Amino acid sequence: MKVKYLGKKNSSKILDYSPNLLDSVKRSHAGAISYYGIDFWNVYEFSYLNSKNKPTLEALEIKISVDSDFTVESKSLKIYLASFYKRKFKNSINAYTLIERDLSRLTKSKVKVKRKTRYDSPPKSIKLNGLREKIKKNKVLKFEGFRSICPVTAQPDWANIYVYSASHSIDSIKINNLLKSFREKGDFHEACIDSIFLTLRDKFKINDLTVCGRFLRRGGIDINPIRSSNKKIIFKNFRDFNQ
Repeated sequence: MKVKYLGKKNSSKILDYSPNLLDSVKRSHAGAISYYGIDFWNVYEFSYLNSKNKPTLEALEIKISVDSDFTVESKSLKIYLASFYKRKFKNSINAYTLIERDLSRLTKSKVKVKRKTRYDSPPKSIKLNGLREKIKKNKVLKFEGFRSICPVTAQPDWANIYVYSASHSIDSIKINNLLKSFREKGDFHEACIDSIFLTLRDKFKINDLTVCGRFLRRGGIDINPIRSSNKKIIFKNFRDFNQ
């Protein structure tokens, strides 16, 4: 992947606003897919000047559909959003609309942006780590301490992984082994959740399935992919304590 700013020595310099600051990343599954999904990006450091020329500081939710051909590279998004700090808007809606336009063009999909003022609590769940039994259907399972490797920087990424099936029991030993197998693998957050979902669906034969990854933030942004066999996604954009 060729990027403009990731890993560059001068990338910490705040640049003037431009959609050209954004880098796209081609989806690993680009093309027709056989499942549904959303990527929730939570931005905790977004600032601009309001109509009275006073700085604001807000949290944003950016929602990107899994069926987009591209997603956005996270450091380029941080640099792009940081460039808004001296840009004046009559109201916040105008700022969000501009971000939606730029990201929709980049990803070739309809991206939604809104201000986030609160987060839902995590769902009640059964902790998977260390379990050695089959878990009955209709239970949310949680694996803590998921680790993968960024394919660009080789730095570790951390997450909690949630798994749910309304109609299938799940072998806790097999799923623990699957999730631990990512600890030395290099892939983006979205691709990790794609792979977990497809392995559980196709190899473990769990047809009614939802997988949610709640990744810890890096650079003031966390990325939370959800993949599901159902169009109606059961997981909201909640927030774990350690995010």
